[in-house]
Amino acid sequence: MMKPLKIIGASFLLALLLITGCRKGDKIVPPVVTPVDTANPHAPYNGIYLLNEGNMGSNKASLDYYDYTTGTYSKNIYGTSNPTAVKDLGDVGNDIQVYGTKLYAVINVSNKVEVMEAATTKRIQQINILNCRYITFANGKGYISSYAGPVKIDPKSPIGFVAEIDTATLQITRKVNVGYQPEEMAVVGDRLYVANSGGYRVPNYDSTVSVIDLNTFTEIKKINVAINLDRLKADDHGNIYVTSRGDYYSVPSDLYVIDTKTDQVTRKFGVAASNICISGDTAYVYGSQFNYTTNTWKISYNMINVNTQTVLNTNFITDGTERSIKMPYGIAVNPATKEIFVTDARDYVSSGTLFCFDKTGIKKWSVATGEIPAHIVFVSGNK
Repeated sequence: MMKPLKIIGASFLLALLLITGCRKGDKIVPPVVTPVDTANPHAPYNGIYLLNEGNMGSNKASLDYYDYTTGTYSKNIYGTSNPTAVKDLGDVGNDIQVYGTKLYAVINVSNKVEVMEAATTKRIQQINILNCRYITFANGKGYISSYAGPVKIDPKSPIGFVAEIDTATLQITRKVNVGYQPEEMAVVGDRLYVANSGGYRVPNYDSTVSVIDLNTFTEIKKINVAINLDRLKADDHGNIYVTSRGDYYSVPSDLYVIDTKTDQVTRKFGVAASNICISGDTAYVYGSQFNYTTNTWKISYNMINVNTQTVLNTNFITDGTERSIKMPYGIAVNPATKEIFVTDARDYVSSGTLFCFDKTGIKKWSVATGEIPAHIVFVSGNK
């Protein structure tokens, strides 16, 4: 997740003073294993991977694993699986997904996608893509969004692109230009929808979603939505949900719906939305909204029925635990059990926290993570 621009600068400067790694010389620091729950070897998934972003400039992106079969949480596992890897995972982990037997970690500032065996996290190959952001998949292909330029606030920053990769050969096969600073994507039918932020061109943000024909791999249209778009998720009803971060001053964050049958914006919800997870007919939404005029954060939690497109005005955390979450930063829902996972980035420089709630929103457990825990993926198979 991209923090407000002034905060990015402060984090970057602080990170330069805190450059460390998970190695001491040539010695690999073994993972910290913590029991957190009762073992459930019959769970639909064997576990979850959590990608910690790590503060920019510190090369401290890291990978954690929660094992359903043992009820244990292993912190910082990549170095043990890959003892010869230089600088471990790299700088700023921005997305993680499983496709087939492979695990893909998008490492933003290190300009690469790290491809691993999903069952072991052993490195297979890296795919070099400048300032890569998110990855999604369809029909044996992967699609990776890229800012196409250096990490730099610049009104002349270049147009972004999406790269297509063959998941068998891990080679880039095609590229297509989209909008400025493209973020999250989703495939619906034979089209790829891409949220364009324009975040490097502040205050002249982009406000469009690019629509890509996957057969020709060309941009066939842009849908005007709102400024500074970020997250983009598809539901099971042919709709796309896309978040706007606003301008951090007078334009607030919001959530919009695009009907992919018409490619028209059909709904504005009027709720702050920093991240969204859709599971079945429920969208779990949190907002962590900063305003430079008041110099304050506003945190909110909500749920939306995506079938009726109704805001439920209900917090999905029901036991008051949200009061102990300083900065919600990632969210995922187990499709089978409906367990809700929320990460807390806290101050962006120290260890974060992963919270697990049951389907009714009552806390089951929490555990310390790496720095800036952000991106979660469920996995089958043994770790």
